[in-house]
Amino acid sequence: MTQTTAVLAMCAALIVVFSIFLNGFLTLGNLFALARNISILGILALGMAVVVIGRGLDLSQVASFAASTAIAIILMNSGYATPVALFIGFVMAIAIGFLNGFLISVIEMPPLLTTLASSLAVLGVVRTTAVQHYVVYLSKGHDEFLRLGGNVWGGVPISILIFAATAVVVHLFLSRTVIGRFVYAHGDNPDAARQTGLPTRPLTMIEYALCAAIGYIGGVVMVAQTALMHLQVAESTIIFDVIMVVVLGGVSLVGGRGNVMSVIAGTLLIGVLLNGMTIMDMDVQTQNIVKGIVLLIAILLDSRLHPRDEETSKQGD
Repeated sequence: MTQTTAVLAMCAALIVVFSIFLNGFLTLGNLFALARNISILGILALGMAVVVIGRGLDLSQVASFAASTAIAIILMNSGYATPVALFIGFVMAIAIGFLNGFLISVIEMPPLLTTLASSLAVLGVVRTTAVQHYVVYLSKGHDEFLRLGGNVWGGVPISILIFAATAVVVHLFLSRTVIGRFVYAHGDNPDAARQTGLPTRPLTMIEYALCAAIGYIGGVVMVAQTALMHLQVAESTIIFDVIMVVVLGGVSLVGGRGNVMSVIAGTLLIGVLLNGMTIMDMDVQTQNIVKGIVLLIAILLDSRLHPRDEETSKQGD
């Protein structure tokens, strides 16, 4: 049994337990709410998976989409056409990702500290130059855009359809394109990839840019659902939820392993778990304890299933 299959089995068991013991879990309204919540988490995890498969880690993903979507909202409120404003925010997110990749691959800075520092820097720059408050509200008159956060077909959230479409695109990218195969080779053995002529530095920049770009899609969906962007979301535990989804689903931190199905499995399990804890009215501290334990278990499982050997440890950490 693969890790992804085991996670799906755990998710099914959790759904059965919650359905029996939690009133309201199996209602149509709660299931649609669950789908709406896991869609954003899943989109973010798809972006993170690209970086992790390439043996990286991006702690700036949430800060990147928060800052970029905040700028897009400001431009939309200022009279810019919605597609133009969203495109500018998209370019900003990609630029942040490319910068991270440049610092990591060319300057050879550690990914963990680099993305943590860029997260703080991006938020600081946006707060001091463009955003006077932590919350940026979308003004009235953008009903077409807000439909992205609505429902179709009797209550099915559009966000879950966006998640599904993004998953298909990422799957095709990783499995059917040359660059996608390069990402796996890069993560599996960076030194061997470099010696065989793969452009590992540009590849790293592409990986982080894709992570930021896909994360921006999740940010746009979040804005469409709430009509605002709260910059303090970057200080929340969402980034750890994303990492938890990726690692628990079977995308290895040692790189070169995992796929979109791994992300979907991890998203379902963590989404159901978070939804159940919300219905049980657990306080934030208790939820953080549970999530911390699950993350530790995921990392332990990954280290057991994919131990570092002499070959995989050649990349500097």
